Amino acid sequence: MKDNLLFLSQAVSGWWSAAGVRKVVIQKQEDALKRAKVLVLAVLAIPVSVCLADSLNCRLVGNYDYSPGFPIDVAVADTCAYIAWADGGLRIVSVADPHNPYELGHFGSSTTALGVVVRDSFAYVANHSDGISIVNVADPRNPTQVGSCGTAGVPARVAVQDTLLYVADRNAGLRIINVADPAHPTEIGYCDTLGIVNDVAVAGDFAYVVSGLGNDLWVVNVADPPSPLPVGRCPLPNGGEALTVSGGYAYVAASDLYVIDISNPASPTLVKSYATPGYCLGVTVAGDFAYIGDASYGLRVLNVSDPQAPQEVGYYNTPGMAGNAAVAGEYIYQADDASGLQVIQFYGAGVEEAPGAEVRTRNVATIVRGVLVLGAADSRQNTAYRADLLNATGRRIAVLHSGANDVSRLGPGAYFWREQPRLDRLAQTAHAVVIIR
Repeated sequence: MKDNLLFLSQAVSGWWSAAGVRKVVIQKQEDALKRAKVLVLAVLAIPVSVCLADSLNCRLVGNYDYSPGFPIDVAVADTCAYIAWADGGLRIVSVADPHNPYELGHFGSSTTALGVVVRDSFAYVANHSDGISIVNVADPRNPTQVGSCGTAGVPARVAVQDTLLYVADRNAGLRIINVADPAHPTEIGYCDTLGIVNDVAVAGDFAYVVSGLGNDLWVVNVADPPSPLPVGRCPLPNGGEALTVSGGYAYVAASDLYVIDISNPASPTLVKSYATPGYCLGVTVAGDFAYIGDASYGLRVLNVSDPQAPQEVGYYNTPGMAGNAAVAGEYIYQADDASGLQVIQFYGAGVEEAPGAEVRTRNVATIVRGVLVLGAADSRQNTAYRADLLNATGRRIAVLHSGANDVSRLGPGAYFWREQPRLDRLAQTAHAVVIIR
């Protein structure tokens, strides 16, 4: 367990309110204020904007807040963010312009919503002790409940596949609800031998759940929904809080990030653990990247193109305690405790070599827009040539190749490129470059 946070599962009562959620994570303050290092560079007599130590390849572009309560879970569909809000019900926010999010409508403003998923024109909301609410959001300005279903426990998260809703019902395990008729949802199956179930994901004939006090990832065969059957289990060092499934792997937030191979449902296998600087509370995977809500350390972005070797490529230290998030395009919609919904742009998706690009000499432009062209260090044009791209603090943010490198997703400012070490050249020189829009 990390020395700056303590996660307490409320297993017996399943009670979860705004005050209760706030007590879930106890943060040991390391400093009275967050450190902010400001570095001003002058490169080629061109002023360069400041570089903050609390962000890398990420920037805050918008924010939505509502009081009382705070966001817990987020789903994005079309141009709307649907937010499960503690003591605020379901909040529906327009993100058509991510820089200026604003509320369109809300449902159940006095309830504590813990989880939300949206499919077609319906939002399925886990409403604490009030069970599941099915809300018609065809008109997001006027959301209307069309059906509801009580559960045996306290619903924390939900997932939907076809006409079935899968509910992480905490002390009551996994519940399966038929929502073919949204006005009359009916529970048709359950599995209550999985411990305290905190989250659920579904892919094909299998549901994947993580338990808190049980410290397990369970694989449940749901091919026959009335009789879900556990078929595989992977122990975890800590209680699981959230998970997502992508490309044959389950990514579990359980203090740190755990990557589990689920290609064989009967034998899920832990292949990698990644120690985050804070307490990993939420995880979402989109494409090659995992977006982690790391409590007091904010949003962390990992490249998981190789799931067995995740690498951090970006972060943004949010003001509050970061948890679950949703991703749409280059924007992350981060639930951040008392700071509300944070809209963060990730622009560090990497640098790729353009096919058939012209290879030039080492005479590199010092001011570039969108493309940085490099050549080999000498006349021996070497296809193995590599260089590091560094930010203003000297941290490597990308690997460059011979030829044209797309840097259009990087923020404008001062950078440095430096050839990677070679046996015939021990001393390496950093070359300044300014990227403009």
